[in-house]
Amino acid sequence: MQLRLLTYNIHKCVGGLDRRCDPSRVAEAIARFRPDVALLQEVEDLEGGGGHHEPQIDILSDRLGFRYRHFAPHTRRWDGRRYGNAILSRHPILDAGLIDLTISLKKRRSALHAKLRVRSPAGRSRTLHIYNLHLGLSGIERRLQLKRFLESRPLSRLHARAPVVLGGDFNDLWGSLGRRILSKEGFRSHGGRLSTFPAFAPLGALDAFYWRGDVDLSRLERGWTPSIRRASDHLPLIADVRLA
Repeated sequence: MQLRLLTYNIHKCVGGLDRRCDPSRVAEAIARFRPDVALLQEVEDLEGGGGHHEPQIDILSDRLGFRYRHFAPHTRRWDGRRYGNAILSRHPILDAGLIDLTISLKKRRSALHAKLRVRSPAGRSRTLHIYNLHLGLSGIERRLQLKRFLESRPLSRLHARAPVVLGGDFNDLWGSLGRRILSKEGFRSHGGRLSTFPAFAPLGALDAFYWRGDVDLSRLERGWTPSIRRASDHLPLIADVRLA
């Protein structure tokens, strides 16, 4: 059973070079890869800024044809607008939740969880647990956040073979989280790291996927075209996975 996942820090739909807010560019970047599930970070809820703009989650979901969505704005900007993480899915979301990863005196951070029911063209179905993370900027902060995440429910109660995929903006320049923390909990990662930040000349592999249980990676790529490089300050990362 094949599934395409995409993780993308959309930077509130603001381009990294021209600083122009344009959700259509982000929608086009996502549509190019036709993901079954999209994990988005820094999605802005424009209703908090006066109520006369359509929320970005609605714009993107409607334009891309995602029927199921889970959105949790958790950080408030200076002007009152909020932003946070989102999971968009073409498969039904059976259950969903938010894990608060905020460390005292640091910027608010969180992880979204979605329990999906994935059905193949042949009629088979499997349950897949998806997590969308956006971690902090310091190494100590990220280690504390991952410790809290790994102890959270339902993750800590899942069977070792239960299919689980983590994706998001880990802010992990050197890839130490996978080697030092996640691998000890049975999570696997792609052998080579793909740089996704900054979008116009990527040097840092801040975005990543990790997986555990009866699921495996068959292909990993980054979206890197002239138009995608202008849509956000990150590039999207695309993973093709196979459910056993």
